[in-house]
Amino acid sequence: MASPVHRLETADGTVVADRCLVAATFLSRLRGLMWRRELPSGDGLCLQDCGSIHMFFMRFPIDVAFVNAEGRVLHACHTIRPWRISRHVFGSKAALELPAGTLRRLGIDRGSLLKLV
Repeated sequence: MASPVHRLETADGTVVADRCLVAATFLSRLRGLMWRRELPSGDGLCLQDCGSIHMFFMRFPIDVAFVNAEGRVLHACHTIRPWRISRHVFGSKAALELPAGTLRRLGIDRGSLLKLV
């Protein structure tokens, strides 16, 4: 899929994803999570230079946090279903794709700070 692997955390050190892959190339961003059967709990995907996502050919819903260059959440999409398109988030430098329910469970919303370590 993509590389390298990082841990995604909140500003206070709460682990959001133990295994967050980074998609930095056009092809790795385009492919994203397509064709996968699931996104296991504790996994995530960081799409760099991304202001919107599509859910074409996806088999499961996900949460998406669009963040600026500092990692501040600009917009959160909760449980976006397959065959949908997100709105474009101006100022977004990355889209963090996570298992559905992760953002609400951890209280992550607009203004939250996330970091890859």
